[in-house]
Amino acid sequence: MDSSHDRTASLMTPAKLAQVAAAARKPISPAAFLDQMAADVGHAHVKRLAELQVELEGHGRESQAATIQPALARLRKALDPLDFSLLQPQGLWASMTGKSRNAGAGFASRVEQIDELARAFAGEVQSVLQQQQAPAGAAERALVEFEVEYRALDKIIDQGARWLQDMRGQLKARHAQAAADPAAQEQIRADAARCETLVGRLKALRAAASASQQAHQLVRTTAERRAALMAQMPRVIGNEIREWRSRLGTLATAAAEGKVAGLNLEGPKEVHEELGKRLDQLLADCGQLRAQEEALARQLAVMGEQLAAAA
Repeated sequence: MDSSHDRTASLMTPAKLAQVAAAARKPISPAAFLDQMAADVGHAHVKRLAELQVELEGHGRESQAATIQPALARLRKALDPLDFSLLQPQGLWASMTGKSRNAGAGFASRVEQIDELARAFAGEVQSVLQQQQAPAGAAERALVEFEVEYRALDKIIDQGARWLQDMRGQLKARHAQAAADPAAQEQIRADAARCETLVGRLKALRAAASASQQAHQLVRTTAERRAALMAQMPRVIGNEIREWRSRLGTLATAAAEGKVAGLNLEGPKEVHEELGKRLDQLLADCGQLRAQEEALARQLAVMGEQLAAAA
């Protein structure tokens, strides 16, 4: 039985070890000790994982994609109605009746509307970039501890499985030796019941550890996707949108003044089209991130259920 006690002690959490050390001078029943260990092994790790699961759910709701996607979608939608054909030569009659000037004014007005949306989008991005640093750091720290805790559960499960294998081997040998001893048979039945208690406990821990590992992987990949999306934003607002505002703003001013004759429209038109393609890609990235965030939320919920079952 002493060897069983040694193997079982390896399953104890630091908190449980401290508790036993404090009570070392008190008499302790080996049977009661094993019953308690079989019932609540891994409890401290399960409790901490449950706390981290709630914390990570909170970080998951702080979605950069959800914040910037509406402004991004409004800007992208506004690009399409911009009609460069309004600036094409329209003949002498159009010039005499003022239609050319009206068309230019309409073009300039549309550019101004898009420019307002572009500035709003840039402001939204800047705000998100400034706010994301502290939560990202806290989430990373939680994620590191998260991995430590579920890996500790894995070790406990492995140790418990080895203990069960040894204990069952001992029970088989003891059963053959104590066929004619009712008291010994009763003790064997009690030890077998403890084994079954530990079987159920390890099953619950295994489900909790597996759900936690899957959640950890999703948290990590989601964080990487978020970082990749936000890493694109400074270039988009600092280069591409700024270039669009410069080129189209110059063209819009000329259009409003009726001075587009002889201007090369191909350059501004190309900048406009390239920005549209870029925003399409960002919207696709946002959509993929939102889908992954939803999958993560579901997995964290599953993890919470498994941890509650193992609590």
